[in-house]
Amino acid sequence: MKYWISNLPADIPAEDLIRLAKTRWRIEHDYRDLKTVLGLDHFEGRSFTGWHRHVTLVTAAHLFLAEQRRTPKAPARA
Repeated sequence: MKYWISNLPADIPAEDLIRLAKTRWRIEHDYRDLKTVLGLDHFEGRSFTGWHRHVTLVTAAHLFLAEQRRTPKAPARA
């Protein structure tokens, strides 16, 4: 059994509360993908500009992959 502490209003629907509680898993999963698959933690530069460019490109790659996952695949030919 799991317990969650919340400061949300008492009249919030249970579905919304559960959805918000489980959002943490999605965030952790995306962060792990950003680090391992897309190389977020591979930056070894020394300037803010370089770091900013690296993070921007990693974020754009993550957006592309997320859109690819959402888009249904083309139907196979018969």
